[in-house]
Amino acid sequence: MRVHFIAIGGSAMHNLAIALHKKGFNVTGSDDVLFEPSASRLGKYGILPAQEGWDAEKITADLDAVILGMHARIDNPELLKAQELGIRIYSYPDYIYEQSKDKIRVVIGGSHGKTTITSMILHVLQQAGKKFDYLVGAQLEGFETMVGLTHDAPVMIIEGDEYLASPIDRRPKFHIYNADIGVISGIAWDHINVFPTFDNYINQFKIFAETIQPNGKLIYSETDEVLYTMVSKLNVDVEKLPYSLPEYTIDNGITSIIADGKTYELEVFGQHNLLNMQAARLVCEALDISSADFYQHITTFKGAARRLEVVGKNDNSTIFKDFAHSPSKLTATIDAVKAQFPDRQLIACIELHTFSSLNKDFLNEYAGTMDKADKAIVFIDRKIFEQKKIEPYPAEAVKKAFANADLLFFNQPAELLKYLEGLNIAKSNFLMMSSGNFGGINLVELKNNLL
Repeated sequence: MRVHFIAIGGSAMHNLAIALHKKGFNVTGSDDVLFEPSASRLGKYGILPAQEGWDAEKITADLDAVILGMHARIDNPELLKAQELGIRIYSYPDYIYEQSKDKIRVVIGGSHGKTTITSMILHVLQQAGKKFDYLVGAQLEGFETMVGLTHDAPVMIIEGDEYLASPIDRRPKFHIYNADIGVISGIAWDHINVFPTFDNYINQFKIFAETIQPNGKLIYSETDEVLYTMVSKLNVDVEKLPYSLPEYTIDNGITSIIADGKTYELEVFGQHNLLNMQAARLVCEALDISSADFYQHITTFKGAARRLEVVGKNDNSTIFKDFAHSPSKLTATIDAVKAQFPDRQLIACIELHTFSSLNKDFLNEYAGTMDKADKAIVFIDRKIFEQKKIEPYPAEAVKKAFANADLLFFNQPAELLKYLEGLNIAKSNFLMMSSGNFGGINLVELKNNLL
């Protein structure tokens, strides 16, 4: 099979390209800009484009498929050439479905927790010696790539988000996979540039539930009121499997689950992760792994990259980084650290830089999200306002939106770094949250200075 990737450098795209190459496909690709680690990883497998930029000459009639990334525009010259030649054009979720249509498809959706639930399932399946294919949104320990495709695995575990499939396919990705087993972790409004009202956003999850195949399973958190209400109104031919918090203890900074009279000490913590674990357990039970085996295997799960990841620690302080950026993720992450270490102060810093989080109308969704932090800091790189053509707003607007008069606000990386380097974090935890990079601040150097 000959496949060509338009915008091969994307996180999901380059991992899919590598997975297909390892499966024996002839893979080529293009991109107007290639960043690390995509460039090095593509180069390792000999599929890095010789030069950056688009070239319609790469699109030839003998291609079996073109896979189109979200980064490409609808007037992309390679896309136009493929359309002219009548070559089959797929979004990457389309092609994931194409590769898994004869397998059992487990699709994990939800506004938060998708990557962690998927990672937990993959960890347990790997520990149990099961064969599986997968698509996950983070780099995991023990997995070289974020996509794995084989000829003989009977099941595929897919992290399925609600964002759009491609520039020419405006369907949410998780509508495309036609799950046999579907998971919804919770619903909290996001992506307002695509889903302008909360009702419109909720409807995407309703449609996802309706795409689950007849006699399939819908696994969902009954602790989420919006989700619970939505599921209760569904008229679908699937088994509904709710989950909630398990019995657990926290002792000296260690969380343990109690199940069937046994205690299982965990390496992760936080109520959101305990809920994620119950979703993963129900999936694994549906794939013939017993509850006891699941809990035994999950004790060695260390978490996905940038999900409460420890940057550094000493006897009385820990520095975490986390992917949290939406209101629900921010609240859950702060709550988790505060509950795990009740005797320590919590310094929490979030960078806002997604379209939704920077939208002034959406900003009020953050009200109260940082109230449990002893020191709350919000950073917005002023350059991001310029790049996204958004009118900058002052510190007072941020404090009002967060409903926190004591909140500190920075819009210059250098000023933020100067403040952070002056912190005394003895007997404290320091939590850095962003889906970006804090304007290029080196967290390892900062950690060395603080600890």
